[in-house]
Amino acid sequence: MSNREKINIVWLKRDLRLQDNEAIYNALQSKKRVLCIYVFENSLIDNAHYSKRHWDFIKQSIIDLNEDLEQYNTKILAVNSEVITVFNQLQSYFKIDTVFSHQETGLLITYNRDKDFKRYCRNNNINWIENNNNGVLRGLLNRENWFEKWDEYMNSPELKYTFDTENLITVDEIKDLEKSFIVTNLQTEKHPYFQKGGTKMAWRYANGFFKERHKNYMYHISKPALSRESSSRLSPYIAWGNVSIRQIYQKAQDIITDENKRHLGAFISRLRWQAHFIQKFEMEHTMEEASVNKGYHKLKKHLSKAYQKAWKEGQTGFPLVDASMRCLVETGYLNFRMRSMLVSFFTHILWQPWQDATHHLSKQFLDFEPGIHFPQLQMQAAETGINNIRIYNPIKNSLEHDADATFIKKWVPELANLPLAFIHEPYLMTPMDEQFNNFKLGENYPFPIVDGKTARKKASDVLFAMRTNPEVISENYRILKKHTLSDRKRMLNTD
Repeated sequence: MSNREKINIVWLKRDLRLQDNEAIYNALQSKKRVLCIYVFENSLIDNAHYSKRHWDFIKQSIIDLNEDLEQYNTKILAVNSEVITVFNQLQSYFKIDTVFSHQETGLLITYNRDKDFKRYCRNNNINWIENNNNGVLRGLLNRENWFEKWDEYMNSPELKYTFDTENLITVDEIKDLEKSFIVTNLQTEKHPYFQKGGTKMAWRYANGFFKERHKNYMYHISKPALSRESSSRLSPYIAWGNVSIRQIYQKAQDIITDENKRHLGAFISRLRWQAHFIQKFEMEHTMEEASVNKGYHKLKKHLSKAYQKAWKEGQTGFPLVDASMRCLVETGYLNFRMRSMLVSFFTHILWQPWQDATHHLSKQFLDFEPGIHFPQLQMQAAETGINNIRIYNPIKNSLEHDADATFIKKWVPELANLPLAFIHEPYLMTPMDEQFNNFKLGENYPFPIVDGKTARKKASDVLFAMRTNPEVISENYRILKKHTLSDRKRMLNTD
């Protein structure tokens, strides 16, 4: 045992890239050989927030990494287990000197895992160095100078380094290690709609966006059909770390001109917006289970399994809502406005608690990012106290953003042959209209499960009344002091 070689380990998590990866950079600076690992943690696989589409994306990302590492005669050790169990087994082969990873702003389960791992490292004389992740800072008490620090980080040079075969654990050695583990099968089935994971795919999307697709970015951003083409579609690659935000930020800065400033400027602002929400979750992780504004803990809603089932299955009787949900379930992607509308419909029109939406949505979002997920759920549910109350009208949004019903026709095909007005509002059909169109409301497509107008008024009355609640007001001051940038105008309105 005393003759075990001292090595360093890069523990990959949501940073599945080889370049501009501070953990890899720091590990390669050492004099010791390096082993890169990814642990498919059984506790996370079983967690209600994750689904197969996430693990498949990660597997595709690791295959992509291994293709690039092949020339250096190494690969990622990818196993199914728990982290501490893996390190215990590795200690039988090597003396682990230092573990490099990034600071993860994740679920409570990963936060507790990290606390356990820190104790494990301390008890086994292992150094654990966690690096900054995309400009999100740990341990902040407020947001003073946060924008400046983030901007400085994004404008600092990307980390550049080369791999030296002599400094890496070899493929043959890793194959020997694999005999002691449950090795993950990295093969995945092809899916007609899901974006494929990996850095090379990330740059294919990025280059296409920067070359051509950004030209309609602001024009189409709210359109459920058109935004699928004109948005960057980089969110899953950023969420799982196939590229760093700094790489994308600097690429955008390099090509920005007076001609494209409106579109790329808005895109860059959304990169900052993304970091803002992750920073918010980093500073107040209780948002995973409860509203950040404690005044809203008093808000009571009556659970309806029938309403929730109809919403999840895209059978609410509101065409744009149903099209959005079916599209999300099938493709893993939906633009920001439609995501907001789904949450608003669930929490306001159906009057269901946002906590009951969290697992279903996180399982569907291919780009599931905890630091975005929970702050956004609460903002759209109007339970922060500091944001405007927005109760999305699904009919108004349908007429404005899918005027020709292209999106609805694709995802709710049972409505596709109706006259345009009825596609947006099928419940307006008279019995004669139904007979003429060979269509029976309640059979071919459901009646609206609630009266939208009445439900919107009820939600509005309750939520606006709560604005005057002393605890809500007190919490507003606390939240603003802790989480708000000094110059709020720097944060782009995301609608």
